[in-house]
Order: sequence, then structure tokens, then C-alpha cells
Amino acid sequence: MKFRDIVCFEATITELQASDRDGAIVELVSAIDKSGRLGKGKCKEIAREVIKRENEASTGLGKGIAVPHVKHKAVKDVIATIGQSSAGIDFFALDKQPVYSVILLVSSVDDPDKHLQAMESIFKHLQKERFRKFLRQCRSTQQIEDLLNEADEDPSL
Repeated sequence: MKFRDIVCFEATITELQASDRDGAIVELVSAIDKSGRLGKGKCKEIAREVIKRENEASTGLGKGIAVPHVKHKAVKDVIATIGQSSAGIDFFALDKQPVYSVILLVSSVDDPDKHLQAMESIFKHLQKERFRKFLRQCRSTQQIEDLLNEADEDPSL
């Protein structure tokens, strides 16, 4: 599974308006909803589930990255989006540093293997310092899409 294949680029937010974790999650879930990829009328419910999951254990991985995720019955496939914050957001990250790139993942409860494959694809890229640095520098949806295309083709990135 390629990272770019699960990202809903129409829902990418190059500058999150939210200044806190929960607001960023709501903003990203709403963006996916506006793209028509969530079950009708499920936006608030999914955002609540992601926040509930986040309250149980932070997905702020450190190094400026967070990957909030949830499996939900209203979703038929794996959907991800990316939000950027130039100011940084407190995601209660492991390294206690602000998060600048948030990758939200929402998956179907009916296909846990696909959820794991998506997480593996995301983390494969996020463990590379060069990828994280380039992602943080992206200021447009096109730049994010180009980076993901290049990263999926070039394992060194």
C-alpha cells in the first residue's frame, strides 16, 4: 500500500486554523467530510471517537509529527489527510515538543488488516528525518502530493 493512495488530497489543510489538538482533529475530520468520504452525518461522531482515542494515548510521536487515527463503522475504506501548522500544536507528544504535521487516519472497522497496512506505510516514511523535514516545508497541497509521490517511488526519501 502506498501512502499517496490513502491520502484524500482534497482534504489536505496546509495551514490549520486550530491552535489545539482537539480543534485540529475536528478541522481535519471536517475536511474529509466535506470531500464526501465519510458516512453522511457522521463527522461529529468520528471527530469525538478520534479525540476519545487520543485521550487514551497520545499519537504525538515526537519530532513534530502526530498521527491520530480511529476505526469507524461509517467509513468503508482507509482515508488519510494531512494538516500543517506553522505555529505548532501541543499534541502531548512523547518528546513534549509541538506538532507541525498531523496525519489523520480513519479506517473501516471491517478491515483491520488494511488499517495496519496504512499505518505501516505512514510510519515507514515518518521514521525518515528527510521526509519529515520536507513534509514540514510543504506549503501547498500540490507540494504535499508531489512529496508523497516521490517518497513512494524513492525509498531513500
